[in-house]
Amino acid sequence: MRGAGRAPQASAYCSRIGARFPRQVPLLNTLAPKADARSSTDIEAKMLLEVRGIGIPPRPAILDQINREMAKDEPDFKFLADVVSSDVGLSASLIKVANSPYFGFGKKVRSVREALLVLGLKIIVRTIAGLALQKTFPHIPSLERFWDSSACTARVSGWLAQQLKGATRVRPDDAYTFGLFRDCGVPVLMIPFPEYQGVLRQANDERELAFTAIEDQMLSINHAIVGSELAEEWLLPEEIYHAIRHHHDAAVLAGSGAATAPESSRRLIAVSQAAEYLIQRHTGRNQTNEWHKLGETCLSLLGLGQEDLDRLCDGCHAAVSGDAA
Repeated sequence: MRGAGRAPQASAYCSRIGARFPRQVPLLNTLAPKADARSSTDIEAKMLLEVRGIGIPPRPAILDQINREMAKDEPDFKFLADVVSSDVGLSASLIKVANSPYFGFGKKVRSVREALLVLGLKIIVRTIAGLALQKTFPHIPSLERFWDSSACTARVSGWLAQQLKGATRVRPDDAYTFGLFRDCGVPVLMIPFPEYQGVLRQANDERELAFTAIEDQMLSINHAIVGSELAEEWLLPEEIYHAIRHHHDAAVLAGSGAATAPESSRRLIAVSQAAEYLIQRHTGRNQTNEWHKLGETCLSLLGLGQEDLDRLCDGCHAAVSGDAA
């Protein structure tokens, strides 16, 4: 087990990440009781992040501006369009997302204002959060495939929720958002742990233990804990950050573990894992063992059988490739 005896090295790395992402509010200050009381494992996770000094990237200012405007009785769409348009890269990416086959509006979106009108405020703020996440880590090399994979998982998750309609009780926009943020803890951990890519390879190859168990053994922290804290800090819905926290936990997914998650979170996990399975089957790339460990429970939660998966695999080409529908 590589976790033993690495405290000085971890401390040096973590001081570096703390300087990169100084927290506006210390995590330990968030441990005061809330209306929805935290489980002991959630509190331990927060304490672990604090002790290890893992800095959570602060919420982008543009999200605060948008959220303040959305809170008004009559949000000013022109003001919102101006805010988004002030970032050329962000506005271009938003227009590209609005024209993706997942949303399938038929009419070509050509401006930020049009994107706001056709997507709606809730989807806009979540999409911008996903795009801002990518811009938060420009200094980390070799992340292009990671972002492409996250975008593909988001598209196919949203598409799958659409195909299954009300049967899953998962809204397509929630499935899409969860797909974007599910693994957002990965780039955060690449900063303090340069050996993290090797840890990910070992976790991908593991057929029995949970993916996060390998991370815990080797780093004493895992991307699910870090990602859920980031999602909560960035004001994503509760069911999404709970799903991020437990998306590798077979017992929680089955509803049989000591830790628990809302059923809506478990269904989000199931849709995302099924989407990842369809992507891997369709492309033959990025093979993992997660479906081997979680697939049966996911199918049960979604009310699907193998024949249903075969049919969905035949129809998911546009969502996987990102081609216009």
